[in-house]
Amino acid sequence: MKKIAVITGTSTGLGLEASVLFAKNNFKVYATMRNLEKSQALKQRIEDENLDIDILQLDVTSTLSVNSAIEEVIKRSGKIDLLINNAGAGFAKTTEQITEDEMEWITDLNYYGVVRGTKAVLPIMRKQNSGHIINISSVGGLVGQPFNELYCAAKFAVEGYTESLASYVTKAFNINFTIVEPGGISSEFMKSAVAKTMIDGKMPLDEYTPIFDSYVAGARERASNNVKDVYQTPEQVAEVILNVAQQDHPPVRIRTSKWAEDFCILKTQADPDGTILRDRINEDLL
Repeated sequence: MKKIAVITGTSTGLGLEASVLFAKNNFKVYATMRNLEKSQALKQRIEDENLDIDILQLDVTSTLSVNSAIEEVIKRSGKIDLLINNAGAGFAKTTEQITEDEMEWITDLNYYGVVRGTKAVLPIMRKQNSGHIINISSVGGLVGQPFNELYCAAKFAVEGYTESLASYVTKAFNINFTIVEPGGISSEFMKSAVAKTMIDGKMPLDEYTPIFDSYVAGARERASNNVKDVYQTPEQVAEVILNVAQQDHPPVRIRTSKWAEDFCILKTQADPDGTILRDRINEDLL
């Protein structure tokens, strides 16, 4: 019997490739996206490869939209075995430059969107006494980086939120939680992050410009030559997610490449997969 997976943010990049890969590995996939007009690429893959994927509209910034999509999945399949909270966006701008609307948007999309999806499926998984929620974070959820403070803050929030749930929900209701922490991914995500940083098609000009120029130049060099294998393809990251989803005792957190592992090692070397801390908190506090 196929397991039922719900994946958010599937119009391009990691979400699209994860949907295809999971469907090829005995999952019934509900691939969701905010704008169904961007579903053509996935529809073509479904047709060409004869995949068991249903596309649903789901905007993670809307509780009504999230709940409606999850209700539709239950109506069609009766259960949800796996939720992958993938929808998100990059953002690179200084605290001084960011507007109030941008501040709310980046947090709403990258953090509250994860909470909304999780809140919607938890009652279902709790009644099933089974399930797995995988939250796509970033090395930026462990290590703060230049010009990414608002993005990193949202991803840090995802990390704390997921760790907290794992500390008591896993043992009580047999629901696993995993944070996936990629480094760079070669996808539309990167282009979107740069575009949102620009003002009228240009980078903001002020005292931060020399630092920002150095940062962008380094990023472009790493991307063009893939220095130290910083950047992975969406397919490579999707393979890591599938491997985690197929484990009976999955990790609380996992990096997706050697570069990501090395980049975060000062934060992770005492407890690389997060299970030691999860179990200790459960024992000490409950």
